[in-house]
Amino acid sequence: MNVIVLTPDRVGSTLLQRLITIYMNIHTFDKNVINLHELTNSILKYYSDVFGCEVLGKGNGDEWGYYQTLPEVVELLKSVDHYVTSRLAQYHIKNRKDSIADQLKLYKHINENFFVIAAQRDNLLEHALSWGIVDHSKKLNVYSPEEKLDTYADIYKHRITVEPQNLIKHLNNYKDYLQWVDDHFMVNSYFRYDHHLKDIESYILNLDIFNNQPKRLSWDDSFGIDFKDWNSMHYHVSDFSGINHQLEINNSDVPKLEYNKDYDVDVNQIQLQPATTKTEKYKSASPALQQFIRRKVKPYWDTYQHINELVDNKILVTPVPRKLQTLLEKKLLIKNYSECVKIYNEWVAKNNIGVPMSEDDLDNLITDELLDYHVKALLPSA
Repeated sequence: MNVIVLTPDRVGSTLLQRLITIYMNIHTFDKNVINLHELTNSILKYYSDVFGCEVLGKGNGDEWGYYQTLPEVVELLKSVDHYVTSRLAQYHIKNRKDSIADQLKLYKHINENFFVIAAQRDNLLEHALSWGIVDHSKKLNVYSPEEKLDTYADIYKHRITVEPQNLIKHLNNYKDYLQWVDDHFMVNSYFRYDHHLKDIESYILNLDIFNNQPKRLSWDDSFGIDFKDWNSMHYHVSDFSGINHQLEINNSDVPKLEYNKDYDVDVNQIQLQPATTKTEKYKSASPALQQFIRRKVKPYWDTYQHINELVDNKILVTPVPRKLQTLLEKKLLIKNYSECVKIYNEWVAKNNIGVPMSEDDLDNLITDELLDYHVKALLPSA
């Protein structure tokens, strides 16, 4: 079955489509499954030695562009005998400026031939702040610790200001996205980032696309490591914020993590202390994190190598993206964070969408996220 993720971006759509592709490839479908990332900024047809037939794929990044018409995209999709996973970002549709007639042809083909997932966010302030960081970093995703360090080192060092006009623009774009989805698509499932990310494997394996599988195979079934553990490793090996070593969650003299379920994190006492080199990052890791990495590094790396093979075989366009910033990091690196909260709440009141949030509300979300990424994930039983 073909799968498409509708997105305004900054809602986990790249992570979701990569993972769906991996999970579909560890199951048995009647056709091969290939990821194309974005449908509308160039797809290629070529002969694949891996599959022994013509398939669709993605060219190098410098070859991406809007040189194909939407009817040409539809014909390419019709011309191959394999399943496609992809996304459709509304901002690409806006940038392309295709005729409404051509847009409707694409939407019709998607509705008739794809399992349609609409990605959403509950925390619209964080969504807009994420876009504000993109305005400075010029990157939507990064795929290695080195790329993350190179992309964000200067931003962490000097911090940034999110322009109020840009914050409002990104909030308005999200509102437009919701209307676009309602106007044009027959949605099969809604991926709510804030709700589903905590157990994204469960969300994926419960999609109807796996209904005909004799058994729904987990990440652990296939790779010998639970997905939550693998994803925690994926985050921590590329986290250079310096937050982890400020959390007193273990006794370094005892090779056992001490954990209290009512652990209290004082988010106002934490500062960004970013590492400037990969070596410095590992030296600053807490003993609990070092223990976790030692326990999980081999199955994590073996799985990472398998994913790279999928990239080499052009089943995936890129590996699984790295988490960029937690909400705490956003709060600490955005100079006018409090102003952004105020502007967001004013926008919510005017537009009747989203939920108003105080800084205390946001600090509670920050605490929950810190516990998930920096405390619970590092338990010896994890």
